[in-house]
Amino acid sequence: MGRRVVITGTGLVTPLGIGNHANWSNLIEGKSGVGKTQGFDVTDFASQISAEVRDFDPLDYIDPKGLKQMDRFTQFGVVASLEALKESGLEITDKNAFRVGTLVGTGIGGLPEFEYTHSRYLEKGPRRISPFFIPKMIANLASGQVSMLTGAKGPNLCVVTACTTGTHSIGEAMHIIKRDDADVMIAGGTEGSITPISVGGFGSMKALSTRNDEPTKASRPFDKERDGFVIGEGAGVVILEELEHAKARGANIIAEVIGYGLSSDAHHISAPAPDGIGAASCMRHALRNAKINPEQVDYINAHGTSTPLNDKFETMGIKTVFGEHAKKLKISSTKSMTGHLLGGAGGVETVYCAMMLQHQKIAPTINLENPDPECDLDYVPNVAIDHPVNIALSNSFGFGGTNGTLILQRYA
Repeated sequence: MGRRVVITGTGLVTPLGIGNHANWSNLIEGKSGVGKTQGFDVTDFASQISAEVRDFDPLDYIDPKGLKQMDRFTQFGVVASLEALKESGLEITDKNAFRVGTLVGTGIGGLPEFEYTHSRYLEKGPRRISPFFIPKMIANLASGQVSMLTGAKGPNLCVVTACTTGTHSIGEAMHIIKRDDADVMIAGGTEGSITPISVGGFGSMKALSTRNDEPTKASRPFDKERDGFVIGEGAGVVILEELEHAKARGANIIAEVIGYGLSSDAHHISAPAPDGIGAASCMRHALRNAKINPEQVDYINAHGTSTPLNDKFETMGIKTVFGEHAKKLKISSTKSMTGHLLGGAGGVETVYCAMMLQHQKIAPTINLENPDPECDLDYVPNVAIDHPVNIALSNSFGFGGTNGTLILQRYA
């Protein structure tokens, strides 16, 4: 059967809170993490709302000297990783360090540092550029900092695949363990790019919601009044571990990762492929990898961005893959509460799936008040439900047509 991979720890920093308890509580209560953007003056922006991580003081977790070397995305990734490692109970020692790796990806990386340094350069010239500028900005430093802070000396990688980053990071980390290049991987996605240029750029693409007067209702996947996604930030990280390794040390096993699929739309720089054919291919790949039938899936955490085309085509892709079973599936978009965390989304949503497997509860899609007739499946509208969940599937799709699907199974 080969090496099996399980989750033994999870960590979250999201607009719903810092830590697993706050996230789960707010997720099941259907609370929105969206509000008016506080990080900069949004007066001149079409979209003036975002899902920010509030009340986050990095000095609560990272010493001042280390903090000087970290942009916001790295801070989130480090905190989520340390929390996941703590929950796992794994101690990294000289004996096992080369068998523990890191794969914490990001979609954009250090955009806040880039904007700040560019402004400083224009004002004061090149001599005032910090020597920490490059190490703070480049995408692989979240994974690098986690490696340095934890002492993990195994594979140290970074995936950068837009909004699919977190999902791809966990999937690729799973394969690293399966091919025996590591026994443990600290894996997930992180993003901290709610900045003027980022919001302005997505806004110019008409990708963002402009429901500025009702921030908490702005992210509304599968609703016919949806008008774009809400940009978010944060990180989701899991500790992946080879099953026998986890059992040998008496670890608490949260869930098993049984399938991973990926594909490309080969269609457009930002729009999904018509009829959801890329999404369908990706889900089929994951089901084949998991060696399960479509009818065995109980729940799908949808990519569900609240954009007109994505929600429609993801629905079509689900119908293509699952046929009549699609009508029996429970589906929800937790982005209705967190907004879209870009490169951090897949990591966060994988943790949410693991939590739903643990608690046998399904988080809702909030703000689903006027269902789109073309989105006619069961999206668990507005209120969480108690429901048996043995197998959960999580979708992520990104700019450039890159797709990723993970499948988790309850461990018993």
